[in-house]
Amino acid sequence: MRVFTSFIILLLTACASSPPAPVIDRTPQSQPQPPAVKPPVPNPVGKSTGVDKDWRPDSHIVKKGETLFGIGLQYGIDYREIASANNIAPPYPVQIGQKLDLSSFKAAPAVESGVTEDGVVVTPMKTEPAVVADNPVSVNQPANEKPITSAVTPVLSEPKAIREPYSLQAMNRPPSPDPTSTVAIKPGETKPAETKPAGTTGTTATGDEAITWAWPTQGKVVTSFNEATNKGIDIAGETGQAIIAASAGKVIYSGSDLRGYGKLVIVKHNKTYLSVYAHNSKIVVKEGQNVVAGQKIAEMGNTDSTTTKLHFEIRRLGKSVDPTKYLN
Repeated sequence: MRVFTSFIILLLTACASSPPAPVIDRTPQSQPQPPAVKPPVPNPVGKSTGVDKDWRPDSHIVKKGETLFGIGLQYGIDYREIASANNIAPPYPVQIGQKLDLSSFKAAPAVESGVTEDGVVVTPMKTEPAVVADNPVSVNQPANEKPITSAVTPVLSEPKAIREPYSLQAMNRPPSPDPTSTVAIKPGETKPAETKPAGTTGTTATGDEAITWAWPTQGKVVTSFNEATNKGIDIAGETGQAIIAASAGKVIYSGSDLRGYGKLVIVKHNKTYLSVYAHNSKIVVKEGQNVVAGQKIAEMGNTDSTTTKLHFEIRRLGKSVDPTKYLN
């Protein structure tokens, strides 16, 4: 009996020292889903991103002290064109609160190319009309399915390569010149360096930007460009000193109707740019006259100024820009 009691005590001790078996939950658990990533939204070709956007409004309300000449300068538009669009007859009076329609002068947005948010210019690929096979049924298409006729493949129209049969003559033929070059280059020669007309110091890029600018007069720049206080640069000189057109264009203003500018000449170069020449002592061109780069248009003076100088501005779509960035 004593032995049996000892056996029971030993068995209970062993059970108390053994840990319980782990319980495993085998219920299927859903896996955590990765966070959703939104695909980048591409900028469609032709959609404006604000680059070179025409900021000018569709209309303008005349304020106190404004004239049609000044409004035209503000937006880079010939004042006579504004008058014509709004049925205003000479001497072109305007009244406070009068609404002027400017919608016809805004630059049309580009639709043939676009600019991405990274500043990359996107140009559509030039293609020819799509070619569809006579038998649109694919070799792998089941016989009981209808033929697919909507899927077409664009065909590149350029550049095109022509494969020529191998021959010793073809191998020894010198490479063809660049088809985009206007100068024929012979083997062993290099393309001549581009030359600019004498007196020019700056050229803008392409299209309406393709303008070569020359300094409008000689002298020291005594006041630099400041968008808030000085819309251009001031060049010191002598009374009677020649003022020349900075680039070819048409004189759209010649007179002294704008307060603070004295005797003034404005030349419009294209739909984008115009240049301003102020404080002259004498004007030698008339409104509507075409001028070439380097042609004398006025003489330096001090009208509406305490010193003898030329106040020179370049305006892009009516907004003043730093002339030195175009001249240097």
